[in-house]
Amino acid sequence: MSSFTNQTLLITGGTGSFGNAVLNRFLKTDIGEIRIFSRDEKKQDDMRHEFQVKMPEVADKIKFYIGDVRDLASVKNAMHGVDYIFHAAALKQVPSCEFFPIEAVKTNVLGTENVLTAAIDEGVKTVICLSTDKAAYPVNAMGTSKAMMEKVVVAKSRTVDPEKTKICCTRYGNVMCSRGSVIPLWIDQIRAKQPITITEPEMTRFIMSLDEAVNLVLFAFEHGISGDILVQKAPACTIETLAKAVTELFDPQAEIKVIGIRHGEKLYETLLTNEECANALDMGDFYRVPADKRGLNYDKYFVKGDTERNLLFEFNSNNTELLSVEQVKEKLLSLQYIRDELKALEEKK
Repeated sequence: MSSFTNQTLLITGGTGSFGNAVLNRFLKTDIGEIRIFSRDEKKQDDMRHEFQVKMPEVADKIKFYIGDVRDLASVKNAMHGVDYIFHAAALKQVPSCEFFPIEAVKTNVLGTENVLTAAIDEGVKTVICLSTDKAAYPVNAMGTSKAMMEKVVVAKSRTVDPEKTKICCTRYGNVMCSRGSVIPLWIDQIRAKQPITITEPEMTRFIMSLDEAVNLVLFAFEHGISGDILVQKAPACTIETLAKAVTELFDPQAEIKVIGIRHGEKLYETLLTNEECANALDMGDFYRVPADKRGLNYDKYFVKGDTERNLLFEFNSNNTELLSVEQVKEKLLSLQYIRDELKALEEKK
């Protein structure tokens, strides 16, 4: 964490699952200050009290800012003296974005433009923007807005000096047990003695932990070049496999009920498109998609051409490693949230 020694980090949407994971990872390091920027004062107050109890010796490193990424002035107000930004503020629920697509545009696209504009004006050293697998071959409003967010990131990177402000993007799949995700819903349904509801048994999804999501952002921070999209290679499983893993851990007698695909959902997700594969670099556990920094003068490409292409192919949740029920259970048991929920279940018995 030497890069963060005595530095100030701003997390937009910082009261969410990602922000909490960053605080748990960073607070006890030698970082100078972590600013939580969000529009929900109740969540900020809850977070303030939680960390005052959990980490009282370092809780004063957290500073809270009420504001909205949709409002450039409020973003700028939180930006003075900031060294680094993790931009996590977003509308993330696929069905709600389908019904209110303009709201997704305002937060995910225009909000990102505001964060980057303020960061460049204030001379922030590095901005890492968080995207999603739904931005690759998007078919829903949430994914389309995130795809446009990525375009904003790349476009901004073309016009700013990377020595002054580096701008990168990370793209990853479903984060297990994050706020609003399906596993906490299933646990609540099991606790209420209700059937757990799944959309389509054969639907596949990438799965990763919050710690892995933070690791990807830190990898982008350390190794990304301005304009890059960084992708983490992740395993996947079917929704049926995930549901069986959860029920075997919490209640093997729980019924699994199929309710059908929701608005805007895909059968499988893509983390790296075939088009991106033409220039993507395999970096072991990650892919790096460098920005196309060519200008608008296309004439020279008609004359010179560009025939080189990588031999990578689309990376999606159908052709990655598909985990078994036992493997998913092992991954779930590595999460503190799951261990806490199982402990609470045992104590109730």
